[in-house]
Amino acid sequence: MDVMTYISDIFQNLVRVVLSITFFDIIDILLLTYLVYMVIKLMKETRAEQLMKGILILVLMFMVVQVCQLKVMSFIFENFFQVGIIAIVVVFQPELRRILERVGRAKVPNISLGADSDVQSSRARDEAIAGIAEACERLHMTKTGALIVVERQTKIGDITEKATIINAAPEPDLFCNLFYNKAPLHDGAVVIRDNRIYAAGCFLPNTNKDQYLSSDLGSRHRAAIGMSENADSLVIVVSEETGTISVAENGQLTRGLSKEALTKILQRKMPEGAVRAKKRTRKPKPEAPSTDN
Repeated sequence: MDVMTYISDIFQNLVRVVLSITFFDIIDILLLTYLVYMVIKLMKETRAEQLMKGILILVLMFMVVQVCQLKVMSFIFENFFQVGIIAIVVVFQPELRRILERVGRAKVPNISLGADSDVQSSRARDEAIAGIAEACERLHMTKTGALIVVERQTKIGDITEKATIINAAPEPDLFCNLFYNKAPLHDGAVVIRDNRIYAAGCFLPNTNKDQYLSSDLGSRHRAAIGMSENADSLVIVVSEETGTISVAENGQLTRGLSKEALTKILQRKMPEGAVRAKKRTRKPKPEAPSTDN
């Protein structure tokens, strides 16, 4: 009877808890579940995954120490967990920065300046896509290494501040000249901003998951993945060894792209960019005819 009474009490308590759940409690649970899922997703295949496992092991050890009432170990663990939040912030600094950067990439709708601005922006975008795709095709045929960063929502001024400012139209010939293996800027990346070649000779950050990548990926591919981890940029890579065209986005690398496949990706994901205002020069007014005889 005692067992049946115990089970009945558990069942009644469970029913009481379920009946006390409100609509806002369900929203709270769903939000917490989504937050935990996003944190696990962002930490997957990074150093944070191993660190999290280590923390879980420490928590399990602390529970064992509490059950066994080991005074010395309990004292050590209690003092350790008092500074645990600060330790987590220090240890997980790269991952926390990555999470906050992704949260901060809120898409703000552009305010249209009129039909003419939309047409100009769309035309400039189409010309930039055609120029990038054609350049990558030429570089692929000649097996010339290249690294092209398409800036999107997140501005990457820290990458371009020490680079060479080009500010030119994205012509295929210019890309080929910049990445020619004896050119002074061929080792760095080219940054596309507002549908133009903004800067060249840019050096990109390395990836945080270097140890998980395939050994056949060179420094360009690793830099492309690292850049896509630090910003929402779209990074195009042309391999110097095989001529393979690849695209990195959000830390993921898509390899073996053709010119047509690259064009489709750029058409889907490349922003239109700002329309550059043209300076208007006022025409001089015609002088009035002289009335002097």
